Amino acid sequence: MRENYNSRLDALSADLAEMCTLAEDAMASATKALLTADLGLAETTISSKEQIDVLAAQWEQDAFSVLALQSPVALDLRIMVSGIHIVADLQRMGGLAIHIAELVRRRHPAHVLPDEVEAVFADMGRVAVEQADAAREVLLTRDADLAKQLRVKDEAMDDLHRSLFELTSSPEWPHGVPAAVDITLLGRFYERYSDHTVEVARRVTFLVTGELRPDDA
Repeated sequence: MRENYNSRLDALSADLAEMCTLAEDAMASATKALLTADLGLAETTISSKEQIDVLAAQWEQDAFSVLALQSPVALDLRIMVSGIHIVADLQRMGGLAIHIAELVRRRHPAHVLPDEVEAVFADMGRVAVEQADAAREVLLTRDADLAKQLRVKDEAMDDLHRSLFELTSSPEWPHGVPAAVDITLLGRFYERYSDHTVEVARRVTFLVTGELRPDDA
């Protein structure tokens, strides 16, 4: 009985990793759509929301079903508590990628990005995808050391976000307020996406160690 129970717990972890992959794919395609003004790719990204939401609802249903099999021990409860929070973070990651794609659709056929910021957003997209991939690996391996490394990557995203602010707030900014508003929103979407990958890692650390410290975020 316990062996089957453990197998189902492992399956729940794999399902979280699958959700993370979907959020990673959404960010990769949203960034490509942003850099190329590709409406079709933006629409494909937007349509991925339903799949993420369905998986999230199914995960919660399966988690409660697994808990009902037998009296859970402390680790089991940490898996479920962490998982519920992680599901929410993964949904938000997918949602943030979709917000990027929606802005591409809203501004099409125009490009959202002026030339001056394209390289910054290319870097932000790369870092975001790398963080999501690392978060997926953390979910599969429960590697607390790898989880801590995500914080370093988050600092790289923060640096990129600051560079955007410096560009758009400069007196020499030539593209006006509407473009600055779009870029500010987009930068925030990438920053928040990055923050959620760190939160996923923090929850996995709690799962492994039983400690949830603010300085791990």
